[in-house]
Amino acid sequence: MELEAEFKSVVTEYQEKVRNTCFRFVNHPDDADDLAQEVFIQVYESMHRFRGQAELSTWIYRIAVNKSLDFLRRKKRKKRFAQLVSLFGLVDEARDIPVPDGKDPHQELQTEERRQVLNWALDKLPENQRTAIILSKYEGFSTKEITSIMDTSITAVEGLVHRAKKNLQKSLHRYFETKVL
Repeated sequence: MELEAEFKSVVTEYQEKVRNTCFRFVNHPDDADDLAQEVFIQVYESMHRFRGQAELSTWIYRIAVNKSLDFLRRKKRKKRFAQLVSLFGLVDEARDIPVPDGKDPHQELQTEERRQVLNWALDKLPENQRTAIILSKYEGFSTKEITSIMDTSITAVEGLVHRAKKNLQKSLHRYFETKVL
């Protein structure tokens, strides 16, 4: 019974943070919910093996990052397969039409476009740079916390964040330069 009470308090404390971390990687609320659930299933199944060598939060976020990255890898493989299938005309590419919700459509379109462009640029980053920048700038983790989550050194994390910023700047500059011309 003690393990279940401990697990319940862990879920209560970290559920929203883990979901947000997963969302930053996958950019889809339903997928983030599913991944967060998978994270806590793994936490529950592995709690008896947690030795306390790292902070509990660090351990949980490492699981969340790994689950998110695995999800993205699987999604890329499926996307490549779907492209092959569509080349041979086996898929109808009908698109859902969004229903307006009464807000300023022009403003929403601009906001959505910016979000998509930033996500596109983030997706172009190498996996370790993307992980470091998401944990740093979106999730607000300190460099020390990121070193624990990514299991690397402070210097490595600082370098990854720096290179990620430079690469994002280049990608975004190229994108908007071509868009304006």
